[in-house]
Amino acid sequence: MSEWIQNINWAAAMPVLRAGLLVALGLVIAPLVSRMAARALRTRVGTNLLQLLQRAVFYAVLGLFLASALRELGFSLAVLMGAAGVLTVAIGFASQTTASNLISGLFLIGERSFEVGETIKVGSTTGEVLSIDALSVKLRTMDNLFVRIPNETLIKSEVTTLNRFPIRRFDLMLGVAYKENLDRVREVLMAVAEANTHCLDEPAPLFIFTGFGESSLDIQFSIWARRENFLTLRNTISAEIKQAFDQAGIEIPFPHRTIYTGEVTKPMPIQVVRSSQQDPAEPNDEAPLP
Repeated sequence: MSEWIQNINWAAAMPVLRAGLLVALGLVIAPLVSRMAARALRTRVGTNLLQLLQRAVFYAVLGLFLASALRELGFSLAVLMGAAGVLTVAIGFASQTTASNLISGLFLIGERSFEVGETIKVGSTTGEVLSIDALSVKLRTMDNLFVRIPNETLIKSEVTTLNRFPIRRFDLMLGVAYKENLDRVREVLMAVAEANTHCLDEPAPLFIFTGFGESSLDIQFSIWARRENFLTLRNTISAEIKQAFDQAGIEIPFPHRTIYTGEVTKPMPIQVVRSSQQDPAEPNDEAPLP
């Protein structure tokens, strides 16, 4: 062992040792510097930009140590930078979708239309934003699924942020029979909203008559709730309205169909036809009905 150590060319091995030491220091110092930068900027920038800056600081510090390590090994940084430029151009032409997602990610971070922790809806997907990365946005859906959406898709699509504002409105569409008095219906609905503890008094509930339906008088009843109580209000108000309508004798109709045979004033004749297995003892009811 001592002979092997004595035979080592320490002059040639020192650059390799120094390069390895620089890489190790980079892996230790880069996370520390990135965390310090994140703590210093936490109160000044949003969550999305903070994550991006933390990663940028990490890779920048680590890149400096790696460049110093390569220099210790005898590599020319000018040659490496030139090769990196040519490689970057080639990769850019070969990965236009990736470049588009990267640019779209910068727009998302700059625009700040949603933040990490908020709930958004993109098309048919609704979920909590876990991270906004350079190429995609990661969501956790309501049924605990992980969804990755490319940034380019978000830029081109309509994105709804569900919990940006402290209150939300629930629009309940319902219908009552044509015989019902709309003023009485309005009183019952307002009483239900007033009794529900999750329904806000301000803004006040809205009673909107939307038109004459095929089988009902169509109504939109809009009520407001705090963001954290929205789902509870949505689940309870319908059952409360149905119970109140039953107690007040207000009918919620099902679809009706009226058949005319050409003249409104004359009844349509109907015959009840018995099957071929009819008991002869039973009377024959084949007679026209009014």
